[in-house]
Amino acid sequence: MADHKPHILSTRPIEAALLEQAAGKGVIIDTLPFIVTEPIVDITLQSHIRQLGRQPLVVVFTSMNAVEAVAGLLENQSEVAAHGMLPWRVYAIGYATQQLVLQHWGPACIAGTAASAAALADTIIRQRAPGVTFFCGDQRREELPEKLREQAIPVNEVVVYRTIQTSHKVEPVYEGIAFFSPSAVHSFFAKNSVSSGTILFAIGQTTADTIRGYAPDNHTILSGSPEKEVLIRQVIDYYNNL
Repeated sequence: MADHKPHILSTRPIEAALLEQAAGKGVIIDTLPFIVTEPIVDITLQSHIRQLGRQPLVVVFTSMNAVEAVAGLLENQSEVAAHGMLPWRVYAIGYATQQLVLQHWGPACIAGTAASAAALADTIIRQRAPGVTFFCGDQRREELPEKLREQAIPVNEVVVYRTIQTSHKVEPVYEGIAFFSPSAVHSFFAKNSVSSGTILFAIGQTTADTIRGYAPDNHTILSGSPEKEVLIRQVIDYYNNL
């Protein structure tokens, strides 16, 4: 890269240590969130979640936001974690979401993990779950519930958080932009466009497909993992290997 330092936009916050790592390798990353999430605070939902917490369910999480929202609505979290009182078998996507499940409810509840929603659905199908409770956001993706329903596995969806678009007009011209959800893609392109040479990075296939709807001629690079740290390291490696 010689003296040139590529200027990249991340459409969600990134840990300071990772930003410093990128800068140390000559890649400057700005962060500007294009969506925010908020747990649903509702007495009826809280009562429902607490009832579910006493039932022997097969539960699915495909986001850290859903785990945090459910944990916030359940009673006696410390008692659950210490004594394994939560009678759930949990399927979780990705390392970070799995770690959050472990933090709140311990290792005994983990029934399976996978790197993508589609792969997680395959695991659930392979293990012949009789039905699942899917804790999700109001803009959840279709892959997992569709796959399960195609195999006649009932899916009880419980919406526990909202996703809100926070569009901004971006003034700098970035060489690359990292997207972490279809919602962020919609929010970004609501007020912005990209030049033909801008490289677009996507955390998953659905996000990549959404990007191509707005910028079909731009080079879009798909992450090998649903973890945001993996995508950012992929960005760093891409510009260090030019």
